[in-house]
This record gives sequence, structure tokens and C-alpha cells, in this order.
Amino acid sequence: MAGGKIRKERPQRGGGSGGATHFQGGIPFHKSKGQHILKNPLLVDSIVQKSGIKHTDTILEIGPGTGNLTKKLLEAGKCVIAVELDPRMVLELQRRFQGTPYSSRLKVIQGDVLKCDLPYFDICVANIPYQISSPLTFKLLSHRPLFRCAVIMFQREFAMRLVAQPGDSLYCRLSVNTQLLARVNHLLKVGRNNFRPPPKVDSSVVRIEPRKPLPPVNFKEWDGLVRICFNRKNKTLGALFRQKGILALLEKNFKTLQALQMKSDGFDQDAEIAQSLSALGNTLGDMSIDADAEEEGKDYDDDDMEMDDGGDAKGSDFKNKILGVLKSGDFEDKRASKLAQADFMHLLSLFNKAGIHFS
Repeated sequence: MAGGKIRKERPQRGGGSGGATHFQGGIPFHKSKGQHILKNPLLVDSIVQKSGIKHTDTILEIGPGTGNLTKKLLEAGKCVIAVELDPRMVLELQRRFQGTPYSSRLKVIQGDVLKCDLPYFDICVANIPYQISSPLTFKLLSHRPLFRCAVIMFQREFAMRLVAQPGDSLYCRLSVNTQLLARVNHLLKVGRNNFRPPPKVDSSVVRIEPRKPLPPVNFKEWDGLVRICFNRKNKTLGALFRQKGILALLEKNFKTLQALQMKSDGFDQDAEIAQSLSALGNTLGDMSIDADAEEEGKDYDDDDMEMDDGGDAKGSDFKNKILGVLKSGDFEDKRASKLAQADFMHLLSLFNKAGIHFS
């Protein structure tokens, strides 16, 4: 309910809704807009308890709906800033808390959370529309100043990608990039029947704590490397970096940087992350649908997957340079699906020392 477009619904003839519209307190909810309201009060209490809210906290809530979670957040913290796209829900929130002791501590922002500038907050607690999971995650991680933590309800498979470890079947580019910037923990599994209307899938609550300080890495460089490695996560890195499309891209970067005599270590980390994460979230999209999303090689055409046969002498020299880097760190026979954060850090540093860059 916090992101996406609100479309006017035409009333269906005969009063039938076809099962697409559900009501609570006289307000129709629409699954197509990601409107699934938490109806289990015990679950709401558990989420608030596990959030670790302090009485001095400013809390950001995304997609508050009719305010079931909002009320508990107001009881626990100093104030709540609620971002809601649907004007009907905004009116319902205002009616619900008008004339109560909470009214002065609740600020409602009507708008798309992906497009609006977020104010300062200490903690984010949210039951979000699942279609904005990836872009919202990286928008939050690019927010400055850094918040203490976010406790968010995601579609279960997306949540499991966030927390996946090397060797797990769901370990992917989303896992690596999120865990570079934050500590991520799974808190609760939530069945679909805890919502009205019930979604088609189960959900999970995840805790995201931004790392302080952030790792000393150029994020554009990092994501460029990770994108290549997870394009075919179960192939060996030696096979991946022999492909013509990847060699051509890296050689172009190599020649451009040589010509410009650019230094790889001169960057503003916060600026790099802020500029990169929005695009990253949109690129990753909602990766919770296809369990093999990182295996289909969408970033490169089939022609780019063709192996370089070393026929061109200059191209062969550059390919040997790339393979030499992989061999020096014992990465040639390793696979991205098994590599940890420290491994990717080491590999990136080896490439950069050889003058090879990914942005």
C-alpha cells in the first residue's frame, strides 16, 4: 500500500466482486495493490516486541493500512511517521487516531514511498506490498543518516534470499549485496491466513541492521563483479571469465581507465552507494518468484556466452591477464554460489590491483 499506482476500480455489475475485493471496517482491500492487512493481534504484538523499540524512537511505518500495527508502534515509541499511498487508508488512519492521545505523535505522509524523500527515523517497521520489496530494501539502505534497524514483512522466498548463505540454493546477487551493507536475520515465519485478504504465499519477518562503518569498498565496482559472477552462479569463475561478452566489457573498461588515468581508490562511499542502490533495486526486481532467477543469465545475450577461443593475439593477452588474476587467488575453479563476502572482497582487490575494473 506504500508503493505503486492506485487505479480507479469500476464497480462490477450485479454487485459481484469475483473474490478480488475484501472488506474490513467498510474499506475494500485489493490484492492487486498489495493490500493485505495483518489481522492476528498476537502476531502484531510479536513483531513490535522483536523490533526492540525504545520509548525515544522515531518509527517509520510503510503501508500502515487501517492502523492495526500503527497503534502498537505508537504505544512503544516516541512518534510514528506513516507513509501510505492509498488516500482511503490515509483518511481511515486520521479518523482512527483523531481525538486520541496518539494523534499528536502520528504523522501521515500520503505518497509513493519509492518516490518520496524519507525523513529522519531510528527504526522502520513495516508490512509492505511485496512487489516493491527489492527497490524498497535498497532505498532504505541508501538512506542517510543510517537508521538502527528495519523489521519488515516480506514474501517468504524473497526473505530467504536476503538471509541465504554460501551454498544455499537461494544464495544470489540479492543476498550478497544486501549482506555487504547490512546484517540480516530471519525473525518469524508468517502463514498466509494471518492476513485479510490472505495472499497466495507465506511471509517472513526479517531484521535488517545497516553495518557501521560500511565496508571499505567501491559499491559500483563490487556490484559489477557480483553481477558477472552470479550471471551463471554454478559455473566456475574460470569458465565465466572466458566468455566473449564479459572479456569485451572488461577490456573496454581497462582501456578507458588507462586512457583517463583514473584512480580506483578515489571515491565518496556514501555518494557511490546512494547513486547505485536505487538502480540496483530496480535491476534486481522482485526476485522471489523464480528460485533459479540467478541462473538464467539475463544480463547477457546468448552470443555473449560464447567462449573466447584466443584467436586474436591482443584479445588473448587480455584473457590471459584475467585468468592470471583468477589463478593467483585460486579462484579459477571456484563458483559464485559457494563464495562468501570475504572471497568476493579478495577477488575484487586482486582484479583492481591488476588494473581491471567493473564500473
